[in-house]
Amino acid sequence: MNSIEIKDVSFQYQSNTPVLQDINLTIKKGEWVTILGHNGSGKSTLSKLIIGLLKAKTGQILVNGIELNPETVQDIRQKVGIVFQNPDNQFVGVTVRDDIAFGLENLQVPREDMVERIEKYAKKVNMSDFLNKEPHALSGGQKQRVAIAGILAMNTDIIIFDEATSMLDPKGRNMVLDTMKQLRSEGKTIITITHTMKEALLSDRIVVLKQGRILKVGNSKDILKDKETLEKSNLEMLLPLRILYDLEQTNYSNERIKNLLWELSLSV
Repeated sequence: MNSIEIKDVSFQYQSNTPVLQDINLTIKKGEWVTILGHNGSGKSTLSKLIIGLLKAKTGQILVNGIELNPETVQDIRQKVGIVFQNPDNQFVGVTVRDDIAFGLENLQVPREDMVERIEKYAKKVNMSDFLNKEPHALSGGQKQRVAIAGILAMNTDIIIFDEATSMLDPKGRNMVLDTMKQLRSEGKTIITITHTMKEALLSDRIVVLKQGRILKVGNSKDILKDKETLEKSNLEMLLPLRILYDLEQTNYSNERIKNLLWELSLSV
C-alpha cells in the first residue's frame, strides 16, 4: 500500500517563478524517504503541500488513498504529522504534558484516553520524567522528542521531519535520529527533508531536488555514491564516500575496506 502519491504537482508563490514543477513521487507504507536538496530547491515547500499548509497550483496528492482537498485536509492532518526546524516554534503548552495534550484536545479525545496516550508516547520517546517540566527548560533534542510524542499521540501513520535536526547540537541530533530509527522499525512512514548527508544515508530511498524538479530518485547508497548527481544538485559528497567512489573507479575489490568506509560515513 502507498502512504503518499504525488501526481504532476506544481506550485508557485505570488511571483511567476515556479517553486516546484511536475513532481511525481510515490512513497510506500513503512518506507523511509529523504528529500535531499540545497537551500531553495523546494523541499520544504513539498512537505507543506503534503500536509495541506499550501495548495498545489496543479496536480494531485493522495494520502493513504485519500485525495488531499479542502474537504479532506483535516482528516489527512490526523494521519500526517510534521516536526519543523525550530522546536521553540512548536510549543503551545505551559508544560510538556500540556503540549502533548494540545492536539488531542483539538481532536476531542476523551480525558481517560488522553491521559493514557500522553503517558504512552512520552515513554516511547524517553520523556516520561519531563512531563511536568516547562518546555523552555529542555534541550533542543528533548524539545524535538516532545514534538514527536505529540504527533504520535494523535495516531499519525506518517511523520515528516522538515530540517528537524539542523538547529541541534550533535547530542540532540543523535537523540532525534535514534527516535526516527525506532519509529521506522515500528512501521511508521518517515519523510526526512534535509541537506545533511548523514541523515540521508539512514533512509531507504533518496529523492534529489534541484530548482523545484526531481533530479533523481534511487536507493540511498546508490544516490550518495553518484558523484555526477550530487555535483549537479550542488551537494557535496561525504569524504569517506568520495574515497569509496575513487576506489571503485579503479576496480578496487577489498570489501572490508569498502564496508569500513560506509561505517565511517555514518559517523561523520
